[in-house]
Amino acid sequence: MNFTDFNFDQRLLDGLYSMGYDKPTPIQELAIPLIVENKDLIACAQTGTGKTAAYLLPILSKIVQTETRNLNTLIIAPTRELAQQIDQQVEGFAYFLGISSISIYGGTDGAAFDQQKKAMREGADIIIATPGRLLAMLTSAGKVDMSTLKHLVLDEADRMLDMGFNDDIMRIINYLPTDRQTVLFSATMPPKIRTLANKILKNPEQINIALSKPAAGILQQAFMVYDAQKIALVKHILTEKEHNSVIIFAGTKEKVKELNKELQRSKLSIKAFHSDLEQSEREDIMRAFKNKEVQILIGTDILSRGIDVDGISLVINFDVPPDPEDYIHRIGRTARAESTGTAITFINQKDQRRFFSIENLIGAEVPKLPLPTFLGEAPLYQPEVKEHRPFNDFKKNNGFKKKPKGVNHHTNHPTTHHSKPQ
Repeated sequence: MNFTDFNFDQRLLDGLYSMGYDKPTPIQELAIPLIVENKDLIACAQTGTGKTAAYLLPILSKIVQTETRNLNTLIIAPTRELAQQIDQQVEGFAYFLGISSISIYGGTDGAAFDQQKKAMREGADIIIATPGRLLAMLTSAGKVDMSTLKHLVLDEADRMLDMGFNDDIMRIINYLPTDRQTVLFSATMPPKIRTLANKILKNPEQINIALSKPAAGILQQAFMVYDAQKIALVKHILTEKEHNSVIIFAGTKEKVKELNKELQRSKLSIKAFHSDLEQSEREDIMRAFKNKEVQILIGTDILSRGIDVDGISLVINFDVPPDPEDYIHRIGRTARAESTGTAITFINQKDQRRFFSIENLIGAEVPKLPLPTFLGEAPLYQPEVKEHRPFNDFKKNNGFKKKPKGVNHHTNHPTTHHSKPQ
């Protein structure tokens, strides 16, 4: 199937081809005809499947055929980074169409708030907004007319609910006309998403694309490791082989800062990305990373859904994510657009059951690689054991006081080392 099969305006096709799009992905093949037919839609598709184009292209196709141009589409996204990326894609797809868009998000000063609100009042075909900032604009002094709205898109709806935006979304819905098309995209489909969909969608069609399965091009690997070994291991991985772009995920922003400080000492091209930074700093870091001016980015799960950068060759999970679904989103930063990449996870004693849940979710065992010999012994992978005794006797100089219980010093190969790479 080709994009010409959708009978798009030639100017929209020109925008597509200029951005390097060749043929539609599975989610685009299924979603575009339904959205063109004005059906409400629930689409379950993870990041990296082409979901943004799946809803933008049919909406742009309908806007360009509209004689009277007013506010047509509202897209709600969980983070400012994602809102900015969607806005950039609108700009690319609509380059030859003359369709206008504006992104509305927090983290800016009062002057920017006034400027964004003025732009909303004066009109744009498409508004892309985070829930909190949009609600602030709708409830502040000065009317914003939403009566002409034809399309509402909720992107990464599960993430928005996880971030506590359910009430904000329902309040925003009250400002919108009931006669509209609503499209909901989510990487997962827990009961709370079903509840939200039942409230705001009308007889929706449903699409489910490869739920909770990593892209085929991702080589998944893991190391069994004690916490005291992690920093030395990550330095070894980063210096052993050249990588164009790397993302390292840590569990907390405090750990992000600590790891950044340690790796800076190794003279690596690295930046930390966390919520304590000013918005302008975060944008500068992201721009430098996209332009390959920074090789390594360290962050928390805020990066796992809000970043869209091609050419990321390596993802390192410094900590196992608490939610198996977050693992999918983290490693999905690599091997995008049919490319390949590697995802490596560090598993300590207390995270073994978490990682076992991840393997159950993806339906495959992830190969556990032996540690480099200079790091010493590693814990065994025994996720069925409820309590793992911490290896407190492991020193940072790689010395041992005694053989700890439950650790086999004759081998650090886990029970799953015969698994094939995924």
